[in-house]
Amino acid sequence: MHGSKLVVLAALGGNLAIALAKFVAFAFTGSSAVLTEAIHSLVDTGNQGLLLLGMRRGARAPDESHPFGYGMEAYFWSFIVALAIFALGGAVSIWEGVEKIRAPEPMQRPWINVVVIAVAILFEGASFTVALREFRSFWRGTPLFRSIRGSKDPNLFAVLLEDSAALTGLVIALVGVSASAWLGQTWADGAASILIGLLLVAVAAFLANETRSLLAGEAATPRIVGEVRRVLEADPRVAAIPEVLSMHLGPREILFALTLHLSDALSRAEMETALEELTAKVRAIDARITRVFLRPAKPAQTVARADGPDQWARAASPLSRAST
Repeated sequence: MHGSKLVVLAALGGNLAIALAKFVAFAFTGSSAVLTEAIHSLVDTGNQGLLLLGMRRGARAPDESHPFGYGMEAYFWSFIVALAIFALGGAVSIWEGVEKIRAPEPMQRPWINVVVIAVAILFEGASFTVALREFRSFWRGTPLFRSIRGSKDPNLFAVLLEDSAALTGLVIALVGVSASAWLGQTWADGAASILIGLLLVAVAAFLANETRSLLAGEAATPRIVGEVRRVLEADPRVAAIPEVLSMHLGPREILFALTLHLSDALSRAEMETALEELTAKVRAIDARITRVFLRPAKPAQTVARADGPDQWARAASPLSRAST
């Protein structure tokens, strides 16, 4: 089981248990903030189910209709998760908070809410720790926000964002419940619900933007692209690399298409051998590099290169080397 699936399963189990506990607490106390948190946890549970669905569908083998595979399904289902957080989490929470402020009611047995929120913080903290540890294993030494922006695996950063929002929301709910129950500020419970809703809307907008970018076709990280250039430039048979194109076909699939100037001293047979060996070198850089297309070209061919991938394909030499 790879790390992303472990993180999602851990979050799913934790959120399901927390959602049930929060709904029970709401039934006894009538707290708007706790109901909002219960809805939040239920939505998160459904979201983890969608992420697992995306993993399963994305793992299907390439076929005639999808020759590059189904890896981008993970991005689609992550986008659906963002919509669910916005509509079912954020909007419902804001509506519930507004209603509570308009018609506040005394909270019954508030200590139940405090106990449930404290237990939920422990569960969410454990899930967040698992997600953060797995995420950091790929992004050591990089600031967290920059890591999330650079990550190509929404299964990891979606859970991390959800858990972060959940922990923040629980703190807000605890403050709202306490102020409403023991300070006599009945509006605080509804206000906490609205704040939690706004938090979820912000997380949903950020997640939607990140997955939109991935669906549009993001390049490999600068580190991987730089390593590909470094490896190829170190080979004496490569005179220059005028073009490096890359794209993520999924969280664990990267395509590279490169134009190379090979040494003029190479014979046709030596060029064939060079392309095969260079392809193997590129694929060995990172396990996620699953497809490599190399095109040898003379300087004059690439200087006058037309824009667009179709022009790139039509200009390809008979010696082009594709690896899958």
